[in-house]
Amino acid sequence: MNEAQIKLKRTESVLEQLIPEALGSLNDKRLHELDVIEVKCSRGKSDAKVFINPADFSEEEKSTYLKLLRNARPIIETFCLKDQGWYRCPKFTFEFDEQLKKTQSIEELFKKIAKDKGEE
Repeated sequence: MNEAQIKLKRTESVLEQLIPEALGSLNDKRLHELDVIEVKCSRGKSDAKVFINPADFSEEEKSTYLKLLRNARPIIETFCLKDQGWYRCPKFTFEFDEQLKKTQSIEELFKKIAKDKGEE
């Protein structure tokens, strides 16, 4: 791992801690309950994808949360800038992490296959 990759990982780690703090400081209580799973920055740190735990939200709730997060994005970015004393902050895009659900469904399929093979 070279120095640039280490700096990128460090920035992602800092953002994983700062974004939930920023969400907690907002007036909208609905945003307080969101869990940040992962932050992935672009190589130049100009953009960052923030992956949110989908929990058991419906599609309608997810779209509502994404709209709220888009509106709160400048406030969250300003919070991160001020906290770290950075010159600029990555532009955040928020997504629900569907990978967890896919992993769970694959694990369920494997369990079912194992169970079926055990019955034969």
